[in-house]
Amino acid sequence: MSEINYHDIIDKIKPGKWEKKAIEEFSDHLIGIINATAIREGIDAEAVLVGSVAKDTWLSGKADVDIFIKFPLETSEDYLKEKGLYLGSECIKNMGGTAEYRYASHPYVTGLIAELEIDFVPCYNIKDTKKIKSAVDRTIPHTEYVKKHLTPEEADEVLLLKCFMGTIGTYGSEFKVGGFAGYLCELLVIHYKTFLKVLESAAEEWKPGYQIDLEDHGTANLFTEPLVVVDPVDSNRNVAAALSLQKMSDFIVASRNFIENQSPLYFEKKEVKTDLSQIKTEFTGRGTKTLILLFKAPDIPADALHPQIKKTAKSIIRLVDRNGFKTFDGDYWTDEKENIIILLEFETWKLPRIKKHYGPPIWSKEHEKKFLEKYKEKAWLEEDRWVAVVEREYTEVQNLLKTALSWEKIGLLKFGKHIKNNILDRHELMGLNEFLVQNKVKKEVLEFLYLYLNKNWNLWR
Repeated sequence: MSEINYHDIIDKIKPGKWEKKAIEEFSDHLIGIINATAIREGIDAEAVLVGSVAKDTWLSGKADVDIFIKFPLETSEDYLKEKGLYLGSECIKNMGGTAEYRYASHPYVTGLIAELEIDFVPCYNIKDTKKIKSAVDRTIPHTEYVKKHLTPEEADEVLLLKCFMGTIGTYGSEFKVGGFAGYLCELLVIHYKTFLKVLESAAEEWKPGYQIDLEDHGTANLFTEPLVVVDPVDSNRNVAAALSLQKMSDFIVASRNFIENQSPLYFEKKEVKTDLSQIKTEFTGRGTKTLILLFKAPDIPADALHPQIKKTAKSIIRLVDRNGFKTFDGDYWTDEKENIIILLEFETWKLPRIKKHYGPPIWSKEHEKKFLEKYKEKAWLEEDRWVAVVEREYTEVQNLLKTALSWEKIGLLKFGKHIKNNILDRHELMGLNEFLVQNKVKKEVLEFLYLYLNKNWNLWR
């Protein structure tokens, strides 16, 4: 096993003295503005810093400043939202930033201030987590729990874990990633104590249904996700609920590979190759047919957009498979602002004009009669079952998709509700080579295509 100097890696990824001081002073200044505004206008609310900056578990250059504005538990929900969003937007205005209101499961306001994206989130001041009214109410107890249980040395181990997960593509609990949340990383280190022990346990012990219950709540069996980590501050919540089996498996394999070869390269992003001609050659050499569906993205939050794209892509794949075509694989890409691409790769994309249609067994006389009335001389027996030759409605997958992606045949597919109009009103459906020739393809799209072709890219160094 090769040696690795973890202290050198921590020095590179840990915020330096001046970076840390600047972020802390900036956060304190924003909190001061909100609290002063609340006192001046008689609003019973107080701003606090939460998240990785508050817990000292943030990577250098990646400060997520999250400020929660807490209200007394007896505050009405309408008042909390109105005044909370007002205080956040007033702070952004005071700092000369630009505000953007976002509505996920809970409304909040985001401000771009001094090139930093700051989230201002109204919440209830929860002391007893059994009284939680919304998902965000757990965040302050989460922050307090980690600050109480994570030592400064363990905070460095969290940085190693977050960086490692980031480079192998498993960090982030948002839908488009389906990976490990920052809070989950912190709990794993609190449980295992070191970065390496997290990896060793994953490599040797983890499998679907693996359970961790730091406070012995005894509720782990309530959950069915691949990894179960009972929330220390809320026994009815699995912190790993957003972790997909895919990303859990990726992490396990990457952990095994790292333990065999503890290379510092695992803490560095691999550069994705974006050679257009090489990508074209690789797709051509596979002997499959790849289609690209291109359409405009709706103006909705990213967390709402990605599930809708995935739902639409899955519906398309089910439709073509039901019609006798065979999908090899598929994926999607979006810049979350303007463009969406759904990639569909087929093993079978062209079919014969005719197909066998299986009818009832001869013992079912009533159904036999109806079948023979319909197919007459086209029907024959295969052992005790009637069969008939019928013509296919679609012999080429592209024609099926052109029909399905129209208002006239709207019932054939299940679209994400916010992207349905964008697809049906205007879309482009073309072969991959045509797409690459006709479009000035962005580097990010070429990276997406390369990673589609090389799905294990991040797992080895």
